[in-house]
Parts: sequence; C-alpha cells; structure tokens
Amino acid sequence: MAKVLTPREEDYSKWYNDLVVKADLAENSAVRGCMVIKPSGYAIWEAMQADLDRRFKETGHMNAYFPLFIPKSYFSKEANHVEGFAKECAVVTHYRLKNDPNGKGVIVDEDAKLEEELIVRPTSETIIWDTYKNWIQSYRDLPILINQWANVVRWEMRTRLFLRTTEFLWQEGHTAHATQEEAVQEAEQMLHVYADFAEEVMAMPVIKGVKTANERFAGALETYCIEAMMQDGKALQAGTSHFLGQNFAKAFDVKYQSKEGKVEYVWATSWGVSTRLMGALIMTHSDNNGLVLPPRLAPTQVVIIPIYKGMEELEKVSVVANEILSKLKALGIRVKYDDRDTQKPGWKFNEYELKGVPIRLAIGMRDLDKGLVELARRDTLSKELVETEKVVDQIPGLLVEIQNTLYSKALKRLNEGTVDVNSWEEFLVEVELGKFMMAHWDGSSETEEAIKNATKATIRCIPLDSVEEDGKCVFSGKPSNKRVLFARAY
Repeated sequence: MAKVLTPREEDYSKWYNDLVVKADLAENSAVRGCMVIKPSGYAIWEAMQADLDRRFKETGHMNAYFPLFIPKSYFSKEANHVEGFAKECAVVTHYRLKNDPNGKGVIVDEDAKLEEELIVRPTSETIIWDTYKNWIQSYRDLPILINQWANVVRWEMRTRLFLRTTEFLWQEGHTAHATQEEAVQEAEQMLHVYADFAEEVMAMPVIKGVKTANERFAGALETYCIEAMMQDGKALQAGTSHFLGQNFAKAFDVKYQSKEGKVEYVWATSWGVSTRLMGALIMTHSDNNGLVLPPRLAPTQVVIIPIYKGMEELEKVSVVANEILSKLKALGIRVKYDDRDTQKPGWKFNEYELKGVPIRLAIGMRDLDKGLVELARRDTLSKELVETEKVVDQIPGLLVEIQNTLYSKALKRLNEGTVDVNSWEEFLVEVELGKFMMAHWDGSSETEEAIKNATKATIRCIPLDSVEEDGKCVFSGKPSNKRVLFARAY
C-alpha cells in the first residue's frame, strides 16, 4: 500500500484531510457539508462513546431521546439563544413533494405548508425544557440528570471532516436542579469528566477554564471548557459545560415547590462533546505515516501478520499465530490475525501503519525457527525480536506504556508551546509561531475583539488554575490581575 499523505510540515490542513480519507475514517457525502463516517472511523467514535457513557452513568446520569424537530416559536422564548443559533438553523417549511406538472422532477407541494415551521435540532435546550415543564412540580422531582446521544444540524459555510460539518454526532447533557449551587457543581463536575476522559483515554492533555462573555454558549451565564493544543500549535475546543442559570426555566415557565412551600424557578446546565473529538485525536498524535491511536481507543490494538512461502509454511505460522491470538483475546486485548492471501506482508504493514494499530506482530518461519517473532510499535516505529513464549505476557504492559508515552509527548508539546507574553510586540511574534500565549487582558470585550481582528487569536479560556498577579493588558496597557489563554484555533 503506497503512502499518499501530504507531509504534515508542508501543508498541515491537506495532511489532515488526506489522513482522514486515506485511513478510511470518513469521506464527504453528496450532501454539502455532511460526511459519511466509515466503519474504521465509527469504531473509534463507538469506543469514545462507550467510555464517556460509562462515566456519565457513574455520575448518576441516564440516557433519553428527544425529537429532532423543534417548533420555531420555542427559539424566540430565549433571546440570547436564538441570536446565537439563528444563522445556523435549517428550517422545515413543508411536509410533502409532488410531481412537477412540467415534467421536471418533483417540487414542493404548496398545499402541504406547515402551520408552524420546524427547526432541525442545532441543540436541544428548548425542546427539553418544554418537556421538563411537565416533569417537574416539586423538589422531590429534582435533580433531573439526563443525557442524550444524537445528531445535530448547524448550517456551516466552511466545513472540514470531523472538525466542522453541517451534521455531526454528539452527546448533550441537560440537567435541572433545585439550587444554583447544585447546578454550578454539576457544570464543573462534567468539565472534569471531560478533562479526565481526554487525558486518560485520548492521551490528550487539556487546559480547563471558563470562557469570556464574548465566547459563552448562547443563553449561558457561564461556559466551562477544555482546550487542547494540536501539533500545529492551534487550539481545539474539545468539550464544553454550561451553567444556564434560570434562563430556560423562566423562558418555559419551569417551576417547583420547595421544601418550605415556596414556588421557585429551576436551575439548569447543559454540556456536550461531539465527533469533533475525532479531529482532535487525529491532530494530537498522528504523523506522516498515518494515524497514531492511543491503545485505549484503537479498534484493533494488535495485528498479527504471517510471512510465508507456500501453504505449508502458512499452516505452521498459523498454528503459532492462532495460539497468540487466543491468549491475547483471553486477556481482553482487541487483536486481529490478517492471513489474507490477496495482499503481501509489506502492503499489510503499510496499511496497519496508516490505520494506527498500536502493535504489529510479524511471524515468519526464519524467526520462528529461532523461537522469535517481530514486534513493531506504531508510536515510535521501532521493531524488536521477542521470544515467542514471552510475547503475550509483554503486550498488556506495552499497550499501557504506549498510552502513557503518547500522553507524555503531547504534554511536552503543550508545556513547551505555552509561553508568557508581556507586550504587544511579543504577542505578534509568538502568535505567528503558533504558541499558546498566557497574557494579561483588561477584561473588556472591545479589547478582546480588537486582538481577534488584528491577529485571529482569541481568548480560548481563563484557566481555572490561573493565579492573580498584577500586570498590564498586552493590547491596551490597562491594569489586569490575571493572565488568560490566547491562541489561534480551529
């Protein structure tokens, strides 16, 4: 299999697009801005989904499903919400087609116009809070801790596979609480769930923080986020958690009777991650040879490839290969024995390198006669000969080592790529070098917008662990007591 990736250092964007397609993860569909997620890509998403779903359930959440269509009038009930999503909404106006009397295919049947137009779900706060109104009467009904796995539509003008598509897959949590304190605690808890998943499973270090008012989710009082650094130095927002206050409860008149008998509005949160995580995974670890997958997310963790001449040698190699296969499966390791006779070993080596399988075992008669098999690591591209009798015992620990090595490498990149910036001149230099910049900001949206217009760098977040220190805004020179994170972003 020939490697046909544009070198990463030559054109990062084209390298990414090549990799998504050539590694068989996804492709563009006939519908503008939409993608087909292929089995190899969907298997990685399923692994992400399974781990996140487990974490959600461990924190007391349950899954439900709400309609894809939302009455247009619901959006007008929360002013900031409609303003935030109006430009991205797809609208259903009719429910039937008919044959064109002029014989030019089909046309919209004007007799089938909807009484009220429907929005194709860009997010579900409005339909869910209209539902919660029927579920909540008393403090005994709270909290409600619901998550849904769904698709959403946001009419994007510029799209890129996984990172920004018109339709994408995601999960969205929507919770209702009796007090402000409970809701804030929930929003913060889910931020940490996302961060733990990113670091433990995706091997992707993240910075936890809060968004500025300019960057908040439409309708939220506070937006918490995790930001990751890609290999080109750009930031990628990998997950968000929102404290919604009582905005949606007031918009949909969702009240409860407290223990003291008072009627109060409910407090809300919402939080979500999407198939954008696939893009983050690719851009965090992969190289010019293809995908590099953390073992915890790799659909196949170990592939075994036989090297042989003739059926007699294949039979001998297969005895050993199938024994190793059985033992690895018994350990819960996702393993595949590729004994296809339609492709040569070298072609298979390239294929599994491109697809990011963490460990490759090559078994041939010459090594077997010496009691050895060849073991290759995808992350370091290193090879070694290992005793056949010991290889199974070695693999579980090696998978953990690969997972940790990928995280350490990404963390080193993040640490080395994050710099303190103390002047506008410094800022202009470092932003062109693709750095994460910790800089003082005067707190005004005007300054934030001016910096964005001048450099395309945005405030990614105000890190949760940032400490107070006296300083001056890098742009305006006005007083500031805390550094914030600036970067260009996807």
